[in-house]
Amino acid sequence: MLRRLGLRDVVLVSRLELTLESGFTVLTGETGAGKSILVEALQLALGSRADASLVREGAARAEVSAEFDRPEALVPWLDEGGFEHGEGTLLLRRTVDAQGRSRAWINGSAATVTQLRELAEHLVDIHGQHAWQGLTRPATVRALLDAQAGVDGARLATRWQAWRTALSALDEARARRDTLERERERLAWQIGEVDKLAPGDDEWEELNAEHQRLAHGQALLDAARAALDAVGEGEPAADALLARAIDALEEVARYDAEVAAIVDVLRSAQAQLQDAAHSLHGYLGHREPDPGRLAELDARLSAWVGLARRYRRTPAELPALLASWKQELQALDAAADIEGLERAAHAAEEAWRAEARLVSAARAKAAPPLAAAVTQLMQTLGMAGGRFEVALLPQDEPQSYGLEAVELRVAGHAGSAPRALAKVASGGELSRLALAVAVATSRGGAQQAAVPTLVFDEVDSGVGGTVADSVGALMKQLGRASQVLAVTHLAQVAACADHHLVVSKAFRDGATTSEVHAVTGEARVAEVARMLGGESLSGTAHAQAMLAQGAKGAA
Repeated sequence: MLRRLGLRDVVLVSRLELTLESGFTVLTGETGAGKSILVEALQLALGSRADASLVREGAARAEVSAEFDRPEALVPWLDEGGFEHGEGTLLLRRTVDAQGRSRAWINGSAATVTQLRELAEHLVDIHGQHAWQGLTRPATVRALLDAQAGVDGARLATRWQAWRTALSALDEARARRDTLERERERLAWQIGEVDKLAPGDDEWEELNAEHQRLAHGQALLDAARAALDAVGEGEPAADALLARAIDALEEVARYDAEVAAIVDVLRSAQAQLQDAAHSLHGYLGHREPDPGRLAELDARLSAWVGLARRYRRTPAELPALLASWKQELQALDAAADIEGLERAAHAAEEAWRAEARLVSAARAKAAPPLAAAVTQLMQTLGMAGGRFEVALLPQDEPQSYGLEAVELRVAGHAGSAPRALAKVASGGELSRLALAVAVATSRGGAQQAAVPTLVFDEVDSGVGGTVADSVGALMKQLGRASQVLAVTHLAQVAACADHHLVVSKAFRDGATTSEVHAVTGEARVAEVARMLGGESLSGTAHAQAMLAQGAKGAA
């Protein structure tokens, strides 16, 4: 529930800290005193659109904070968003500057407006004085019934989108059938031509390396023979000269350690020369000119170069080009597979229809209890004998929201045929019906509301007399299960409240401000008397009687 609402420099409010209680609380006051400012401020904290007009004249920014009891169900959501749990509390804060820019926090950590709105769905349900207008909109009505039915609209929307995507792919394939076939034939021919070459990933570099070696084969052999002669087989050979140097130094090495070190270096060089001579012998032993292989390499390299020129690529790019063509051909085969696309579209349609049938069954189950609950409430709201219906209208064509539309119908009195709510002429009836629907959906019949706090902003506009008594009794009844806040101008409703807050204007420091005070005892009697139309002796007595009756209703 909402524990505290704080405002600073919001419209007419300079500074306000409002502590709220459980049960049924009313906010009353003269017209223009600023009752709806409190509701607007709460909506701002819950993620509504920020507007610079909310900033009090002369102030740099407006600030609103709202502290709630934290529902345990929100702990995983807070963990996922990286927010603190707040020791059982949930503190939402929002600021708006004079340029309309806003910032938001959840339990002291920066948050997005979207996150505030997600939280709002679990914390507060606000019903405005024009709530009946939403009941004439098909989407709003459908969402209302789906909420009662526990329908997961996201699943249905996902399956609908999958079906639409599959149909789009099928239609595109049918429209492009000839073009796709020509494109497929072109790719298949190109792939076949390059596949004849079968270029390996690293083959171009390997071919060039081998071609270089064979093309210069004789020069390589001549150089190797000359090197072998110089190292070990010529006259004089480096190996023999090195041996002579070692023999000369070994005779005197014992007389000087430095000479001995030089002998070690020469012996190491002699070993390396001998290894080189051995390697040259091996090289000359298995290297012979191979004109036939060289001709094969010339032909293959020419084939690589020819294909590369034809497709305006470098030879080294041919393997990657072939792989990309094969991928394109697979995609074209899939796109041109009309039968496969038809099967996919049919499967997607069946998945959507299966989900839609589940949704239809849930709607059909939820509609009668909702209609019965609203009908029952109508009997106490000046529409005795009236009847409310939630009609499910089959659609000629499938729609993203399911197999049927939802329409609210009402018969205002006994014997009349129910008509679409949008065609009900009386504004008073519409307001009362909106209240009945709000109460029925908020309390889920006789169950506790889906959210812990319900706010009614002058939804009782246009009613009076015994109907007003019924409105107050309904809100008191809701207050036993949930926290109910109501902005009202009806004394009958105010008299039923568990707590009474009065909003008034005051002129301080050269500026008009709105203030809120809790009233009890004589102060509350005086406020109810004012709402009745005066503070005369008879008005005061009437107010006392109404409050006494309201207190009995709480027992």
